[in-house]
Amino acid sequence: MNNPDYDERQSYWASLSERIRQEEDSISFDRFGYDHAWELGARMVTMARERGLPIAIAVMFGQQRVFHAALAGSSATNDDWLQRKFAVVAKHDCSSYALSCRYRATGIEYHTASGYPRETYALAGGAVPLRVRGSLIGAVGVSGLEEDQDHALVIEMMQAYSARPADAH
Repeated sequence: MNNPDYDERQSYWASLSERIRQEEDSISFDRFGYDHAWELGARMVTMARERGLPIAIAVMFGQQRVFHAALAGSSATNDDWLQRKFAVVAKHDCSSYALSCRYRATGIEYHTASGYPRETYALAGGAVPLRVRGSLIGAVGVSGLEEDQDHALVIEMMQAYSARPADAH
């Protein structure tokens, strides 16, 4: 017997996952080095302070954390979440929120199905792929808000940063 509410929820999560993938795939840089990581991170800190957000912010190049800031109200737990969200991006080449939504759409429990440990991988929004000319080089992440808000904040800041004038790149 079909459950219309369940089918509607699955459809919602599948649609959201696809929209998130398209959104994150639209963000790519011609180049992105250490100075860019610091500049983007600093802009994120400024914005978070202006909004009074209790978050941790990080930028990764592969396994190297090249920017990190912990704002008032965040904790070491946020750093743990960031690391686990970054592991999802590195493993699956998509944002942690897109993968979370995809698994919600299927009704399959990620950790059980994949065998990946919860201590290493977190399906929660907030880590977004960092790409140069389409190739994954790292991730940008936030932890401290609700998962959709963490994700939206990273997307907002990455889109704004990628829209800078060409001579600023």
